[in-house]
Amino acid sequence: MYRRLTNRQHVRSIALLLGTALATLAAAVPAVPAEAGSRSSGDLPAVSPRAETPALYDDEAGGDADADDPAIWRNAAEPGRSLVIATAKQGGLRVYDLDARPVQSLPAPSAPGPDDAPGRFNNVDLVHGLRLTSGRADLAVASDRGRDTLRVYRIDRDRPGGPLTDVTAPGAPPVFSADQDEINEQQTAYGLATWTDTSTGRSYALVSRRNRTTLALLELTAAPGGKVGYHKIRTLDLPSAFRLPNGSSWTPCAEPGELPQVEGMTVDPATGTLYAGQEDVGIWRLRADLTGSPHLVDKVREYGIPGAYDEETEECVPGADPGYGGTRLTADVEGLTLLTEDDGDGYLLASSQGDNTFAAYDREPGDDNEYEGGFRVTAASASLDGSEECDGAAVLNAPLGTKYPHGLLVVQDGHDAPADDGRKATDFKFVDLADVMRTIDD
Repeated sequence: MYRRLTNRQHVRSIALLLGTALATLAAAVPAVPAEAGSRSSGDLPAVSPRAETPALYDDEAGGDADADDPAIWRNAAEPGRSLVIATAKQGGLRVYDLDARPVQSLPAPSAPGPDDAPGRFNNVDLVHGLRLTSGRADLAVASDRGRDTLRVYRIDRDRPGGPLTDVTAPGAPPVFSADQDEINEQQTAYGLATWTDTSTGRSYALVSRRNRTTLALLELTAAPGGKVGYHKIRTLDLPSAFRLPNGSSWTPCAEPGELPQVEGMTVDPATGTLYAGQEDVGIWRLRADLTGSPHLVDKVREYGIPGAYDEETEECVPGADPGYGGTRLTADVEGLTLLTEDDGDGYLLASSQGDNTFAAYDREPGDDNEYEGGFRVTAASASLDGSEECDGAAVLNAPLGTKYPHGLLVVQDGHDAPADDGRKATDFKFVDLADVMRTIDD
């Protein structure tokens, strides 16, 4: 029978335990010198959102909707009428205009049987100009964690009843599972990033697997009737255990049977480079075609800290910090997105979920993606709060009409200002990209 699983609630408990444990150990453990360019989260500059979407609620009264991951679609003909497309997990997809107002709501697929998992959308990304049997189209591609498939939507800004239309080919196969029983175990399609290979023109989705380290490369293909299908090219497993400088082996603490998963991913189309955030480990850089060897760009602060899983409390109890972690990311590392600039420069942005900050790295792998700075998204007013425990982010460095003439950053807020009835709320914040660039460039 399908078991509805919470969104890594134990991780938040671990973060609290780690904070207490590290404070206690501070006097006993020798300080590790900070890496060049690192700053504490309290020292980072702040930016404030210009707008926020209506709150989503992950309960029956709110339609089991939980904000997770956004993508920004630019309307080339009328940039001021561009859209933000975002996942609401079991609530499906939401589409917003640049005022953060709802434009469309699409449900996740229903469960095939009473004991089976329903659709649950996790991450979304875009493909531009894919050739279909009905002509070229821009697409939104979402990972359906509940059904272990991809769902594909055509984007037509002015279509009546639109702007999104489901064009997923019938019989879309599971990404990782062999049958419905495996799907119900929910070790399924999780993180997602799209990539169009400039050398061949072919388009792909890179998909991670929940509670596993596996990444899959899926080619998107035209199917009859203007539909879109996909097939698997290859898979790659990132490490789940790591050799520490003292010669010991370390694996991030988790529930029995779980491995350190990847969610946040983005591809640099100019170089065909995939960046993947392994939540309790750090950020990997590897070829988007999943060949070659991955390179760990940066580590979370908790890297190397031993932990023991307590069956009674369902929490990890951390041990002493050996000092092998990074200085800029606090687990989980989430929400990777690429900020490109006209001159070819740019930044990889990552959400440091554990301390509510964002880190910026140089886009150029030749510079080993040097850390360039960080920022926080804080409240603009009593009625417009900032972003906490950010799950997903999307950035677009292009004019978007008069609202965002310098571009837009959209970030998920895992703790929206509390509702009057006390329910947990999530939403998406819209941040002027010019404000972000000033914090990084300074």
